[in-house]
Amino acid sequence: MAIEVRIPTILRSYTGGAKAVEGSGDTLAALLSDLDARHSGIRARLITEEGALHRFVNIYVNDEDVRFLGSLDAKVGDGDTVTILPAVAGGALGLLAAAAYLGR
Repeated sequence: MAIEVRIPTILRSYTGGAKAVEGSGDTLAALLSDLDARHSGIRARLITEEGALHRFVNIYVNDEDVRFLGSLDAKVGDGDTVTILPAVAGGALGLLAAAAYLGR
């Protein structure tokens, strides 16, 4: 069994249009590295050059915000569902800023 990763529309160009993909790893960081090996470039849209989650990205493991689970050190395992969501703040302009940042 693998980890299901739900991909937002804005990042589906990296997954060939797939709404969900499978990955593996024991932490969120390892999972994102595995995803990047399978879907080149996706990790850079989620992680800063400094190695932190982008502020315009929310990631949930089984509906729990990873920021409260250890961020990139959050434990993941077979059967988990990881959901990636662009953060929305400030109405339409916030969404446009997030979309522009994630889609650059």
